[in-house]
Amino acid sequence: MRAADGAALDELPTPALLVDRARMEANLAAMAGALGAAGVALRPHFKTSKCVAVARRQLAHGAIGFTCATPAEVALLQDAGVEDVLWAHQPVGPAKVAFAVRALARGGLTVALDSVEAAGPLARAAEAAGVEVPFVLEVDTGLHRAGVDPGRAVGVAAELAALPALRMRGVLTHEGHLAAHGPDRAGLEAAGDLAGRTLARVAGELRAAGHACPLVSVGSTPGATSAPFAEGVTEARPGTYVYFDAGQVGLGSARIEQCAQTVLARVTSAQRPGTVIIDAGIKAMSSDAVATAGTLGIVCDTEGRPLDGVEFTGGNEEHGYLTGPGTSGLRVGDLLRIVPNHACGTTNMWSALYFVEGGRAVERSPIEARH
Repeated sequence: MRAADGAALDELPTPALLVDRARMEANLAAMAGALGAAGVALRPHFKTSKCVAVARRQLAHGAIGFTCATPAEVALLQDAGVEDVLWAHQPVGPAKVAFAVRALARGGLTVALDSVEAAGPLARAAEAAGVEVPFVLEVDTGLHRAGVDPGRAVGVAAELAALPALRMRGVLTHEGHLAAHGPDRAGLEAAGDLAGRTLARVAGELRAAGHACPLVSVGSTPGATSAPFAEGVTEARPGTYVYFDAGQVGLGSARIEQCAQTVLARVTSAQRPGTVIIDAGIKAMSSDAVATAGTLGIVCDTEGRPLDGVEFTGGNEEHGYLTGPGTSGLRVGDLLRIVPNHACGTTNMWSALYFVEGGRAVERSPIEARH
């Protein structure tokens, strides 16, 4: 779809994935402005949109490149002509090593490593192919997922320096543990600042040990108001900020009126008091946060305003259950928009999105590089 006047939302098949273009543009401008004013580079995570049209808007707002999680995301961006891509996942296993060597040969790719065990096969394959491997050392600043403990960073960097074909560019962390603070925004901000300062301290220790470390990269949307502003941090990698979501509203990272991604759904059944059924179930939403949020998203009207007394409390594959006293005002055929718990997970459920302007769908764009 690409039409000057677009289509009314009522004309779209439901469920459908919508992106409010004005809200998205405001989110892009705000993040770029805040980081730019602090002299911190912006390298958004591509997993949130998986949409080249969105990526081009992020570049237009000053992004220097992108962060990726999967080979498919790397390939899509390289094919789109993006010249600076960070693959923030360990390329382990023959298939990923072979892909990494091919992608490195195209130029503009940096990989993340956190051990000589992960790096060794890649280094040997790259040496055999005559390819250099720019890399960042991943450091654990509290998430306890991938990444070396800060106290081991210098030792691991020395081990990596002994391998062929590797060239260290700096350090990286993902401060995903900040979400554990929930609505305690002050605690979240303090933890984000600590993550940024910890990473900058590790970068200093690596430089003192003789390792090049120009890149000091933090990354998360909850931490985007704290971690990037620690002295010594050079770039930030937020992802969800492009759309925001119900999870970010709960963390105080966004207001509901900033949420650009919604799922358009229609009431299909109202047989029982206090409950209505919509045509958006778990295959239309991200269900990863339902255990903590208690819902599958925030139920809104077609203007994106939350509906009082209506909660999205459960779902089957193609059916969603809305409950609460507010459902008494809903009728079969009514349109609703749902702000998902998690924008990134919701994106991965869809093959295309509709950009919305002025309450009308004006363009349909593909979502690619999905699992």
